[in-house]
Amino acid sequence: MADNAAGKAVLVTAASRGIGRGIASRLTEDGYTVVSFDRDPPAALLPREAFFRVDLTDVVATAAALAEAVERHAPTRLVNNAGAVRPGPLEDVTWEDLEAVVSLNLRCSIQCAQAVLPAMKAARFGRIVNISSRAALGKELRTAYAATKAGLHGITRTWALELAAHGITVNAVGPGPIGTELFHAANPPESPRTKAILDGVPVKRLGAPADIAHAAAFLLDDRAGFVTGQVLYVCGGMTVGLAS
Repeated sequence: MADNAAGKAVLVTAASRGIGRGIASRLTEDGYTVVSFDRDPPAALLPREAFFRVDLTDVVATAAALAEAVERHAPTRLVNNAGAVRPGPLEDVTWEDLEAVVSLNLRCSIQCAQAVLPAMKAARFGRIVNISSRAALGKELRTAYAATKAGLHGITRTWALELAAHGITVNAVGPGPIGTELFHAANPPESPRTKAILDGVPVKRLGAPADIAHAAAFLLDDRAGFVTGQVLYVCGGMTVGLAS
């Protein structure tokens, strides 16, 4: 049986830290019930947060968690945030890398959307936000990652066309460099590569999870019903002149 906040429930994948945590925090502040999926629990639960411990790389486990979440909360909003990178030059990309990144970045997004779609169609309302990346436009050492994020753009546009008549919008947010724990671990402050990244951001700072959360919150809002099939880059201006 769905809870009383079912019409305001949002499923957010990989919501325990980083960008996902920023999104979950903003959404609870906005009054939503956040149904969070992650392999590890957050440091502390937010108000109106229902946490499901699930390894999203496992198709069967994901299906079981989705079935329970839909039964309990009937979310009509979805943020597909979970993703894997597996960086490396072209000659080092393995089929295992490709399959792992495709599974989490694309398969998981499709599986989650399929699970929440019946509730959205029944309500004649839905919001789907796919968290993409500036890397979809091209980035060295990101063959598998860039391919799947570009694929997520194609999925976003396709779903937007398929679902518009049901009152469901589908959009993507493409972050630039965001100062998460993962970013800082991979990009030490003293590294020349890190300096080059910062020098390439026109606003001269890293983004924060709250920047992405603000964009996602806009697209999830009831009042955003005339925006669909779009990719919103939140990148400090890095994509200016690059996006087609």
